[in-house]
Amino acid sequence: MTDRRWWHGLLLLAPALVTLGALTLYPTVWVVWLSLQRRVPIFDVHRFEGLGNYLFLATDPRFWKAAQVTVVFTVASVLLEAGGGVLVALSLLLLAWALPAVVTAKLFEWLYNPAVGLINFALGGVALNWLGDPRLALPGLILADVWRTMPFVTLLCYARLLAIPAEIYEAAQLDGAGAVATLTRITLPLLRRILLIAVLFRTLDAIRSFDLMFVLTGGGPAGTTETLTVYAYRSLFQAVQLGLGSAVGVVVFALVMLTAWGYLRALRSEGIVA
Repeated sequence: MTDRRWWHGLLLLAPALVTLGALTLYPTVWVVWLSLQRRVPIFDVHRFEGLGNYLFLATDPRFWKAAQVTVVFTVASVLLEAGGGVLVALSLLLLAWALPAVVTAKLFEWLYNPAVGLINFALGGVALNWLGDPRLALPGLILADVWRTMPFVTLLCYARLLAIPAEIYEAAQLDGAGAVATLTRITLPLLRRILLIAVLFRTLDAIRSFDLMFVLTGGGPAGTTETLTVYAYRSLFQAVQLGLGSAVGVVVFALVMLTAWGYLRALRSEGIVA
């Protein structure tokens, strides 16, 4: 009877599994295979390279610069979003999270305008070129990402705060705990698990982020905001180096999987996942 139920369940899942395989498994295998080749269609180049593309990336300064930008963007934006999400639990800010990344990029493109931008006006009329100055472009990009995605962390934290029994805080007050002690010894420990989950999702999204920096800066100026995803796009669709671009995509995929594995181990140690 159990075997029949198992086969029946598998039969019901078959259409979804076939669709999932067609949409994810096949493209993944194809990209990995493509990364082992040197393909430049406009020059009719098509030959097997093996690990040649990966060896090239290992010595490519542009690749390591893109990796550095990806790490800085990911760490800075996720830390600011996590910290801000705990401090800010205003439902009005959820509007920013509902906006598509391209809309956010165009909004901040206007806010950062050196001549008529609202940010420069708020700073006293200084003419800062936020998107054209190599020193300001990446911080400006991080600020835009934090503004857009911090409400996601806020929503999760606010939902968890609502679930904390009021009796816990009342008991803390009776014991003489102040505001700082209540925050550090009660609120933050009770938010720890949900924060780990929020940081996991945001880290994976930040590593794979593309649309925000592509619309705002295009990876410039001078490559200071070119992440691995932008590098992969330029290699694939602008330089038409399909093998090299696929190799960068595989590296991003491996980085995402490695990051997810590390977070899952942390979640397992917290008893959140089995």
